[in-house]
Amino acid sequence: MTGPARAPHDPSTGPYGGRVTISRRGLLTAAGGAIAAVGAAGFAVDEGWLPGRTRLRRALGQTGPAGHIPDVTPGHVVSGSFASPLRLGATTGWSVIYPGPHPRPLPVMVALHGLGGTHRTWVDELGVDRFLPAAVAAGVPPFAIATVDGGTTYWHPRPNGEDAGGMVVEEFLPRLAALGLDTRRLAFHGYSMGGYGSLRLGPIVGRPAVRAVAVMSAAVWRDPSSASTSGFADAAEYERYTVFGHQSDLDGIAVRLDCGTDDPFCPEDRAYVAGFRRPITSTFEPGAHDTAYWIRMLPAQLAFVGRQLAAG
Repeated sequence: MTGPARAPHDPSTGPYGGRVTISRRGLLTAAGGAIAAVGAAGFAVDEGWLPGRTRLRRALGQTGPAGHIPDVTPGHVVSGSFASPLRLGATTGWSVIYPGPHPRPLPVMVALHGLGGTHRTWVDELGVDRFLPAAVAAGVPPFAIATVDGGTTYWHPRPNGEDAGGMVVEEFLPRLAALGLDTRRLAFHGYSMGGYGSLRLGPIVGRPAVRAVAVMSAAVWRDPSSASTSGFADAAEYERYTVFGHQSDLDGIAVRLDCGTDDPFCPEDRAYVAGFRRPITSTFEPGAHDTAYWIRMLPAQLAFVGRQLAAG
């Protein structure tokens, strides 16, 4: 998992119950009391792996400013669950976040969580129920956000038959349409594992429905043998479902990718962006693979999605 010649595994255990493991005496000495704060507030990454340099830079406040959830009245949240055949009968929770009352059907952004997250992550930890009304109040065209449980499957078919990506396309989208949402105008969004899932599912649903794919810290690998064992049994499985080399599948869809320069996925995300034949929107600025960075980037991500959903 470590090793300088290997691309990183997915540092997305999600915002629930994470911890940072400090294992080097030198790091403890150098960072002093700041490391304790990181351990209390930080989140586990890649099943326990986080580069020492990133831990130290985060402790010293060198990974960029933390984002802040807006202090506004939350939007309306509707939640439920269903037994998903494509997830082998798993009880699958979901939520739809509305910015406020709107008389017409809203377009919808499907938000996919990272490894270790659930549909609740978006509200409980990332605060999209407040970011969304704040964005609309600032002039972003209104839309709804739909979140759903995907387990640890990396949103693609697994050898045991579970297919969280298929669940989104074949089971969840029809439920959203039944709720009155305009699924003819869609966007996909996600962080880490969910970023990979969005880059994969966006082209599967495709135009004309999908107008935008906006992701943060996408968990992608150039080297199939380095892919996360949480979501890929072996290199062959990753190669079967990789998004590398398939950037042209997103032609006609607006794409945005944001990644922090202290994120272990930064080199991979840069390479992925460089593989587009056309320019896409991307930023690489100080930031780690954590909620502090994702919360900071959410306003720009939501504004990008809102504009694309409202266009043509």
